[in-house]
Amino acid sequence: MTKKQKHTGALSEKEGVTPLPAVSPSVAKKIQEKRKSAPSVTQLSEAILQGDKTALSRGITLIESTAEKHQEDAKALIKACLPHANSSIRIGITGVPGVGKSTFIETFGTLLVEKDLKVAVLAVDPSSSVSGGSILGDKTRMEALVRHPNAFIRPSASGDSLGGVARKTREAILLCEAAGFDTIIIETVGVGQSETVVHSMTDFFLLLKLAGAGDELQGIKRGIVEMADAIVINKADGENIKAAKLAKLEFNRALHLYPPKESNWTPKTLTCSALTNEGIDAVWEMISLYFETVKNNGYFSEKRNQQNKFWLLQTIENTLKNEFFRSPKVKKAMEAQLALLSNNKTTPFEAALVILSMR
Repeated sequence: MTKKQKHTGALSEKEGVTPLPAVSPSVAKKIQEKRKSAPSVTQLSEAILQGDKTALSRGITLIESTAEKHQEDAKALIKACLPHANSSIRIGITGVPGVGKSTFIETFGTLLVEKDLKVAVLAVDPSSSVSGGSILGDKTRMEALVRHPNAFIRPSASGDSLGGVARKTREAILLCEAAGFDTIIIETVGVGQSETVVHSMTDFFLLLKLAGAGDELQGIKRGIVEMADAIVINKADGENIKAAKLAKLEFNRALHLYPPKESNWTPKTLTCSALTNEGIDAVWEMISLYFETVKNNGYFSEKRNQQNKFWLLQTIENTLKNEFFRSPKVKKAMEAQLALLSNNKTTPFEAALVILSMR
């Protein structure tokens, strides 16, 4: 009598039991065919203009692609959507990791969709400097908001972008606006680098802070606080309420040390708890007052023009940089200079001049 082969896995089936397919072959075939049949740019743009979220996701994926074969299609898509864009308000939200950005955005976004606004959240996740990968878990953390028909959440990897802003976030904003979203929220990584990039693509810049984190007096230093249109002390609940109120006073004092803004808007400091939904209404009232102020005094349009100029120069700089490093002569010179650097036969500055002379 032969011995039966032992099962090596804990989930092995008993002999004689036929496993059922997870997906029927016909359904699997339809899914594969649908994935293979990529829509044309015209079809994609028409679907985006009709508010199709699936098409919007595919459009953002297209413009984020670094493949050369996708570049022309991405340009055509943006050109088709541009006449229908620039009709939203853009809110940038930043803060250190752990400040509760995702929880705040979900609670805040839920408030807005309940007011019949259409909210798109462009959440930027940090990329690993080792593997280059990202978790992209914002949809999971915003599970209530993501199910609402008037909400769209798109996580993107920051890649090597300073300040935690994905390379194509600017273009993604335009596609979201073309899809009919009137409120765009950009959540940054909050790593403290080049937050000017976030400021340059949003109309309102919100800085989330924590009470008792030891950085209340950092508000007197120039930097990210100077760019903020409002500071909100989050997690003002339970035993932390008193500390949050003290932090609010400290930041209010610090804000008085800064010169007046071009917008004639005086930055505000508020407290809230995204967890208990306390103070979120006040934050939206303050933001609404800001937009009423800057639209009446003309600063809203002026800032949009400044942003367009900034992104014109930024696009030229990025294009020249990409073309430079793709040059075969530059690649060859780079390899040679790196070899010399390894042998201490040149300096980084001399090597850079040699490589730049190849352009």
